[in-house]
Amino acid sequence: MNQARAAIPRRILYLHQHFSTPAGATATRSHALALALAARGHAVTLACGQYAGAITGLQGPFRLGRREGQLGPLRLVEYAIPCGNAQPLRARAGAFLRYAARAAALACTQPWDLVVASSTPLTVALPALLARRLRGTPFVFEIRDPWPELPRAMGVGNPALWWGMDRLADAACRGAAAVVALSEGMAATAVAHGAAPGRVALVPNGCDLALFGPQVAPWRPEVARPWEVLAVYAGAHGQANGLDQVLDAAGWLHRQGEHRVRLLLVGEGSEKPRLMARAAAEGLANLSFLDPLPKPRLAALLAGCQIGLHCLAPQPAFAEYTAPNKLMDCLAAGLPVVTNVPGHAARVVNEGPCGVAVPAADPAALGAALAGLAGHATRRQAMGQAARQQAVRRWDRRLLAARFCTVVEAAAASPVVPALARA
Repeated sequence: MNQARAAIPRRILYLHQHFSTPAGATATRSHALALALAARGHAVTLACGQYAGAITGLQGPFRLGRREGQLGPLRLVEYAIPCGNAQPLRARAGAFLRYAARAAALACTQPWDLVVASSTPLTVALPALLARRLRGTPFVFEIRDPWPELPRAMGVGNPALWWGMDRLADAACRGAAAVVALSEGMAATAVAHGAAPGRVALVPNGCDLALFGPQVAPWRPEVARPWEVLAVYAGAHGQANGLDQVLDAAGWLHRQGEHRVRLLLVGEGSEKPRLMARAAAEGLANLSFLDPLPKPRLAALLAGCQIGLHCLAPQPAFAEYTAPNKLMDCLAAGLPVVTNVPGHAARVVNEGPCGVAVPAADPAALGAALAGLAGHATRRQAMGQAARQQAVRRWDRRLLAARFCTVVEAAAASPVVPALARA
């Protein structure tokens, strides 16, 4: 029998509030994993909200705050609940809770064999826990960002909120038939919240080798001069991303008389207006901001750049608690990467090596690394080849999707007796 269809077909509800197809400008992990499940014969319904930069592929009107349709083999349910990093915290929290309520109604009124609850936000665990309690539906809890560990480390929220999130994370990790973590650090948080180590699976972010790579025709924005080496950051412009360090590095390069490097910041977020105002006030002519790009256009931009830039705020928790997809995109594109994040990211770029890891909160070191690569094309090329080789060898998204499907199929075979039946 074909191993891809060897498992019993299941009715799977995949909950990810921030879902997007590759036509959007945000992460596409849930799209790839849901398609992998469908390819193995499962009936997958994916429920999402309206995330800034995301494109779901649905075009019809909303009725009673909801629309649905087929996206290839997937059934897609989209709720009219806007959400994005540029929103104030209170507005985002409201969007999280509204989505959880709508998803809970969907999870508890149809006979699913399994629910996949992909966090963030952490509130996605609520409908999965409710379906488990009322209908005995097993669920897989996917930790894409550990909450409340990251908000607490950054001082976002308050002790009462963190306490509540701790209790919800405890319930999710203890109640899940399996927990999927994107990094070793996230796996450790799952165990700390009560998950049995044997039920925690590591499925990191992967590389889309078909979308990014040497086969893509390069594109350089008009702002780039022909002689400039382009270093690109593509991702959120929020507090957690620490992009003031990139502006500091741009200032350092200018003061050193280094005019070969142009820094490109691609994306959106709550910090972007302030960052743009600061760059203009300081006359940072070697730094340019671009709007978010659909994934195919981003792939062309990466093909036209020479260096990938990976930056986060200097928080110790980020060392092992993050698994950014932007790093994977750069590897797949064959770009040498400069990162200021210790731990997991530093280990990735040091392999090969396929980039340079600099200390956190050291803009001069960041600028020096960029200048060093700008002046050595042969070194850049060697590191870029090592990046692509590592992407193919270790991070092929297709192989990681197969691992995810195996975890989900095993979890679906672990039925739960609903609380109402036990009463």
